[in-house]
This record gives sequence, C-alpha cells and structure tokens, in this order.
Amino acid sequence: MAVTDCNALHCASRSTAIPITLLAIVLTIPLGGCSFDLGSWGSDKPQAIDQKPTGTISGQNVSDAQGYAARGQALAKSGKTEEALADFDRALALDPYNVQALYGRGLIYQADKQHEQAIADFTAANGLTPQRVEPLLARANSYLAIDKAKEAASDLDEAVQADPSSAQAWSARGVTYERLGDKAKAFTSYGRALALRPKDEAARSGLARTGG
Repeated sequence: MAVTDCNALHCASRSTAIPITLLAIVLTIPLGGCSFDLGSWGSDKPQAIDQKPTGTISGQNVSDAQGYAARGQALAKSGKTEEALADFDRALALDPYNVQALYGRGLIYQADKQHEQAIADFTAANGLTPQRVEPLLARANSYLAIDKAKEAASDLDEAVQADPSSAQAWSARGVTYERLGDKAKAFTSYGRALALRPKDEAARSGLARTGG
C-alpha cells in the first residue's frame, strides 16, 4: 500500500467519461497528492474538550497524542504506512479529537481503498475544523471513488465557500459537476479555477468541454 498512489482516483473514474488523467490532475490537491503536511492542525482543539469532565482527556494524553500523530505523519511521508497507521491509532486512543491523526489515518484508508473508514475519519476531522477545506476535499475524493458524486458535490460546494481562493477545490468541483451532467456549474467551477491558476491545463480542458 503506497499513500502516494491515490488509487481512489482510478476507481472514481471508471463510471464516467471524464479521462482518468484529468481526475488525477484535478484531484491531486494537497490530500489527493496524499500530503501529510498538516501544519499546526495538532493545536486546533475544539472548545468541547475544555468542557469535558476533568480527567477525561488529560494534558499529558493530549501531548502524547500529538507526539504519536507527528511521528505517524513522518512515517507516512516516508512510505511506512502500516507503522504510521499504528501511531495514528495510538494518538486517537489517547485523544479522539486529534485532527492530525484523523486526517492522516483517513488518507491511509483512502489510499488503501477503504473509503467508508476514510469518510468516517474525514467527517470527524471536518466536524472539528469546519473552516478547513482539506477534510472536505478528501471526503469528496472518497465519495467519488464509491460513486457518490452528489455527496462529493455537496462537500465541494462547502469547500469553495470555506476557501473561495482554492483552485484545487474549484477544479474538483468542476470535475464532479461534469460527472453529474451539470455543465453550467462545471463550466463556472473550471472558470474560477483557471482564474486562480491560469496554467491549470486540466481546468482549461474542462472549460472547453463544458462550453468554454
């Protein structure tokens, strides 16, 4: 299993006329490229943690969880996905709110075509960081892989609202609406992506296909 393969994209493309190469290009977003560089996500704790009964999640547990999540991220980057998965599991056993571990584990599940598990982790990550586009984009990728394009479209609608400057989100939205047969929304999405990233050949091709 190699996280960098992003095999979900090939599954997503089997039931659509959209070329595999297009899906691969458009959806190689930070998560589609299977990046584990999550920056400061480890510190993005929901307020609900502070409201939980004392002792439910100790400061030490949170600290240890962050350590496991960081090590899991490093292992995943080096291709040691089984070891990374074990560390993400350890992190979440100590702190179920660790977004870095949820997102990282979701990417591993996704690359291994375990899309239901991936969707569950991305859903949890999204609930903890609703203003981040990464979990939405990742979940949309898995939804596409299991032929749930409408659910993917809903996630991508939310993603472009959360970050209108995300060319990846607009491109992915274009692919998804093209797959659904809504050329108007696909055209608009590809146009926005191209405006943000003028050298995006996938968006340019999509724009031409949908009426540009």
